[in-house]
This record gives sequence, C-alpha cells and structure tokens, in this order.
Amino acid sequence: MRPLILKCFVGLTLLLAGCAVSPDNLASDDRDPYEATNRKIFTFNTKVDDAVLEPAAKGYRKLPSMVRTGLTNHVTWTSHPGTAVNSALQGKLENAALASIHFLMNGLTLGFVDLTEDDAPESEDFGQTLAHWNTPEGPYIVMPLLGPGSVRSHAGFIVDGLTNPLSYLGEPTIDTIQDVGLPAGALTFRGNNFEQINDIKYNSVDPYVKTRSIYFQYREGQINDGDVSVETDTDAQFDQFLDGEKE
Repeated sequence: MRPLILKCFVGLTLLLAGCAVSPDNLASDDRDPYEATNRKIFTFNTKVDDAVLEPAAKGYRKLPSMVRTGLTNHVTWTSHPGTAVNSALQGKLENAALASIHFLMNGLTLGFVDLTEDDAPESEDFGQTLAHWNTPEGPYIVMPLLGPGSVRSHAGFIVDGLTNPLSYLGEPTIDTIQDVGLPAGALTFRGNNFEQINDIKYNSVDPYVKTRSIYFQYREGQINDGDVSVETDTDAQFDQFLDGEKE
C-alpha cells in the first residue's frame, strides 16, 4: 500500500502546484485557464511518449493477439472493485453487482481470461461519482505522466488509488498487481489506441488543443453514460478512441 500512497501524494502535490499557477490571459478555452503551464507539461509528456511509451507500444503490438487480449483483460479486471464501489455510490446497483461478479469470477485467472458471458460493466471512477454529486469540475490540468484531466477527475484518481478494495485483499500478489497496474494500464491503452494517438501526435495542427477537445468529449461521455450532448468536429476521433479501448 505504501508505494501507492506515495504515488498519490506526489500526484496531489503536483496537482496543487498546478492550481497555484497564475491564470494565462491568452487561454484558448475558458476551461483551461492554465494553458501556458499545461502546454509545457504536455510537451514533457510527449517527450516521455517518444522515448518510452511509443516504443513500448510498438513492442506490445507485436505480441500475439491472445497475449494482448489477456493483458487488456487483466487491466480491466483490476478496475472492477473501484467500479463496483463507485457504481454503488452513484446508485447504479446493477452495474455494481455486475462489476463484482466479473471481478470474482475472473479472479480465478487474475483477469487474464474472461470467464463471464454477461455484458461487461460500465467503468466508473470517483471522479464520475463526484460529478454525480454535482461537484464542480474545476480547471483543466495536464499532469506530468498522468496526462490531461480536470481538478475533479485528478482528485477522483487519487481517492480511487487510496481506497482501492484490492489494497485489502492481502499480500504479496495484490501488492504486485497494484505496483504494475499503472504502467500496465498505460501500455495497453497506448498500444490499443496506437494509430489514433499517433494521428493526433503527428498530423494535428495543434496536438495540444486536439487532445484537450477529445478529453472533454470522452469524459463527458463517461459521466453521462455515453450521452455526449455537444457535437464537434472531433466526434470521429472520439469514436475511434472508444473503439480502441474495447480491443
């Protein structure tokens, strides 16, 4: 549990530091008052992607399909306890029960093999729970390594890490699962969305603005259970991200 708490403490410190920056008068979106600072962190994250994530994702994509599916299944399995808790907090009891069933049944294989025949539960996190409770979203903040999000979603991420039910299931297997959870999630997400991310990275006029727009659409879809009310020219790219996550 200690490494996870340390990660969350560092994340919280960075988040508070980001919020302390003076607003940028030239911000191109009212939701992004710290754009000047966010762009610098975005550039740093892009360099990390160049040096680490993109090469790792290329290697991941060369793995047999069965291995890639297993890794993706495992990452999804580790998120089910949080989904169950947050679904219950939002009154989505059917989704909470479904997440619990998937976690328990697939626990026999640590999630690498999906043994369930039911529909998969909809992912829920504490940021979505805060939105359900009408907590203000707060400004858009790009975090080092963790990427884009609002103050609300970053705070939700920290709470999810500190309250993850996996923390209470025992050692050493659960500790190992938690320690590799973030890098495994980053690797599978980058690999499963390889073309879409590279298209934004290399072909967009302004990759920062494109990423921000897609984030807000994607997050709105999560919070509103797939109902995105504002149509923009990024709809096709947003749909590609959703499709990529399901691979």
